[in-house]
Amino acid sequence: MYDNFDEPVDRRESDSTKWRRYGDGVLPLWVADMDFASPRPVIEALHRRVDHGIFGYGDPPEALRAAICERLARLYGWKVSPTELMFLPGLVCGLNLVSRAVGQPGDGILIQTPVYPPFLTAPINGGRVLETVTLSRRNGRYEVDFDAMEQAITSRTRLFLLCNPHNPVGRVYERWELERMAEICLRHDLVICSDEIHCDLIYDGRRHIPIASLAPELAERCITLLSPSKTFNLAGLGCAVAVTQNPALMRQLHAAAAGIVPPVNVLGYVAALAAYQEGQPWLDALLAYLAANRDYLADYVRRHLPMITITKPEGTYLAWLDCRLCDLPDTPYRFFLNEAKVALNDGAAFGPGGEGFVRLNFGCPRTTLAQALERMRDALERLGSRRSPTPR
Repeated sequence: MYDNFDEPVDRRESDSTKWRRYGDGVLPLWVADMDFASPRPVIEALHRRVDHGIFGYGDPPEALRAAICERLARLYGWKVSPTELMFLPGLVCGLNLVSRAVGQPGDGILIQTPVYPPFLTAPINGGRVLETVTLSRRNGRYEVDFDAMEQAITSRTRLFLLCNPHNPVGRVYERWELERMAEICLRHDLVICSDEIHCDLIYDGRRHIPIASLAPELAERCITLLSPSKTFNLAGLGCAVAVTQNPALMRQLHAAAAGIVPPVNVLGYVAALAAYQEGQPWLDALLAYLAANRDYLADYVRRHLPMITITKPEGTYLAWLDCRLCDLPDTPYRFFLNEAKVALNDGAAFGPGGEGFVRLNFGCPRTTLAQALERMRDALERLGSRRSPTPR
């Protein structure tokens, strides 16, 4: 069951938020939580730790710090010191922490929409001003509008929150795009916080490039947020890391976290270390399965859901579906939930540019994906039949 991605795992009777939120009869393809068991080495490491029987306060293992630094150097040529890592109980915590640590209340934080909803709320939670610029969309592919990005920067802007690979539109930004964004940020004296949680989930031979790795002067103004949670399906264990090579920024993070941000639990550390040290064979198999699911989804939409347009993701296991031509009687999210019994994410929750879209999680067995798509097709066909003139 640990490496057979076709084998369903019954999560309905567990504590799964994904499967419990909408109740029986609904197929949940919404929150970014895969329906696959984590790698066998992770499960075995957790068993060993549980057998120890004591769960007191724990420090980050030095082996975990070393594993992360080795991984960054091997995959990206990015040399990071173990002291340049700050462990956090989750990536959303990191977004909120950075939004409080950089600048002062009333300062601006720039984001690109549509984007993962915590990007929209973290600045507000920190007493900052949310500044948005909408990604441009050409032939179904999203691109950065660099002129609009620069125009959105104001005299109060202090921080740029970047999502790469991008959730929900699935872009994996190329080097020249990152360089253009970085140049704008350098010129306007902005700190960059880059959410790179999906960096291991890349398709078609593309390569993830951490924006902080582009140049030393960029590393000085970057905070990079990473986690094994999406890669190895460990979200419930809560282990993330903030990387910054600027000692002043690191001090600001620790000061903002003091008394508020709890440490990572000991099982989170154990799972992260086992995943990074021994999870690569599982990840290789997962990527092949996810790529096949992505292609199956794109082909199904093209052949059977012609009024829906899919932005085929270059990374992540999340698909962004444009339903604006369907002429639905309600939002796509509510329509598919009520009429197809398929739970997706409401595109409007991702900010400007998300209206009329839904986000679909294809990190599930192929049979689950196929069943959900058939339900969506049937719901649209029933809608069409109700609107067809009655023959006389």
